This record gives sequence, C-alpha cells and structure tokens, in this order.
Amino acid sequence: MELHDVWFVLIAVLWIGYFFLEGFDFGIGVLTKLLAKDRKERRVLINTIGPVWDGNEVWLLTAGGATFAAFPEWYATLFSGFYLPLLLILVCLIVRGVAFEYRHKRDEERWQTNWEHAIFWTSLLPAFLWGVAFGNIVRGVKIDGDMEYVGTFLDLLNPYALLGGLVTLTLFTFHGAVFAALKTLGDIRTRARALALRLGVLAAALALVFLIWTQADKGDTSSLVALVVAALALVVAIACTAAGREGWAFALSGVTIAAAFAMLFLTLFPNVMPSSLNEAWNLTVTNASSSPYTLKIMTWCAGIATPVVLLYQSWTYWVFRKRIGTQHIADSH
Repeated sequence: MELHDVWFVLIAVLWIGYFFLEGFDFGIGVLTKLLAKDRKERRVLINTIGPVWDGNEVWLLTAGGATFAAFPEWYATLFSGFYLPLLLILVCLIVRGVAFEYRHKRDEERWQTNWEHAIFWTSLLPAFLWGVAFGNIVRGVKIDGDMEYVGTFLDLLNPYALLGGLVTLTLFTFHGAVFAALKTLGDIRTRARALALRLGVLAAALALVFLIWTQADKGDTSSLVALVVAALALVVAIACTAAGREGWAFALSGVTIAAAFAMLFLTLFPNVMPSSLNEAWNLTVTNASSSPYTLKIMTWCAGIATPVVLLYQSWTYWVFRKRIGTQHIADSH
C-alpha cells in the first residue's frame, strides 16, 4: 500500500473518531432544549460533557491538519468550494466553546438563557452541516480541470446532501441521548432513555434511505458490508436502550456512526473529491497528495504523537466516568 493510501485511511479514521466523540457532544447540546426541563437539568447535561468536549475537538483539528499536509489539493478545493458552510461551522464551534465557559459567569436570567440558546443552536447547526458537507463530497461537486470548485453555494443544497444532514443530526442526537442516559441519575436518565428510543427509530429510518441511496449510486462490496454493520449496530443499540443496557447502547450507537462514515469513505476511494462535471477531473489520492517524502515525515510524527493523545483522552474519560444528577448541582447554578 502506498503512503498516500495509508494517509487516506488515517484521515478517514480521524474523521470517524471525531464524529464518534463530538457526535454525542452535539447531541447533548441539542438535548438541552429537547430533554432538560429546567436550568438544573441543563446544567447536568452540560456537566456530562464538560471535562471532555474540548478534547474531542482535537480530532477535528488533527483531521484538518492532516488533510492540509497530506492532500493539499483536496484541502484547497474543499475549503474554497465549501467556504460558507465551513465558516458557519467554525463560527458555531467558537461560540459554542465560549457559551460553555461563560454561561455560569453571571447569575442574571437573561445572561444564562442567551448562552443556553447559543449552546443549542451551535450544536444543532454543525451536526446538520457536517452531513451536508460529506454528502456533497461523496456525491461529487463541480470541479474543473484546474482542481477548482466552480459551483455555487446553492449547488451544495441538493436533496442527497440535505438528507445526509438530517441523518447526521438525528444520529448524533440519538448518540447524545444514549450518552445522557449512561451518565445521569434519576428522572432525567429515565426520560433520556425514552427519548433515545424515539430518536433511534427516526435516525434508523433516515439513515437507511441515505445509505441505500449511497450504495445504489456509488457502492461496492466493501461499502455494502459497512452498510450492513451500521444497520445492525443501530438496531441492536435501540434494543439495548429499551432493555436499559446503556453502556452497550452507547458503544453500538458509536459503531453505527463509525460504520456509516466508513461506508462514505469506502465509496470515495480512490477519489478524495469527485467532480460531477468530468470524471477525469476527480481529485484522487494520487493527484491531490503531497510528495512521498512529506508523507514519510508525517507518518513518523503521527506514530509518536497518536498514542500519547489516545492515552490522555482515555485517562480523562476514566477519571470522569461517574454518573451525575440534579442532586450534584448547587442551588446557585
């Protein structure tokens, strides 16, 4: 296997890791409106991800940096063509981080309410827009012979991509509801489990249509295997949620997300960004990659740094593994 193939796989793993971890972060943010009844319950939900949300976003930074270094043509075309949606995602992630940190700084009702609205919207919008972006990448966009995007913003709002956005939004919210049930105590845990069941059924219906559409249009045997894994994992995750097996449900909802995005990357390869104008203008792992020497240096750096990051994040999740409830929230909050 050539180094550019290896780095395509590594970048796919980084994106999958990001969506597995940040997926339930986004879901928790959406649930601050859908699940929490009052300010204490919103505080409980926010506290479930408080120690880990910023660490989860490291995966996005690493995926973006790796794409820039390993496939500069892919990075340039992607960020120029998807400038507006990616800028909106970036603004949402910035505001969301500020909202987590600033919400509790003052006791005024209006102050806290405004930041809570910010947490909800800046979780919902990226969860939707990431699906739209990856839907367009897989479907193919208007790229010319100079590897430049020549379409418009409205071209990105096609039915396939919009369905992809609904799939990621519902899957991430389901993932977050299962995580909330896993990490909380009392009434909020019971309601999170009940909501997760309804969200799981909705996500399953949307995801099945989207993945079958993808398979029929661009799939092969390997993508079909990933589709089956995603479907089975989601069905079993819903069953585990109904049975109160929250740990298994969370693991399997994560497998669903991982398998679904693995399927998208499998349908892409060896392309990294297909052209809808002419197949000869597709960006591939070959024509969009850096030099072999650059990829070799990156491989050594990744081999040293990745285990350190994984160990640190695993330790963080272990330290903050206990459940929390409203009884743990001081009245001043």
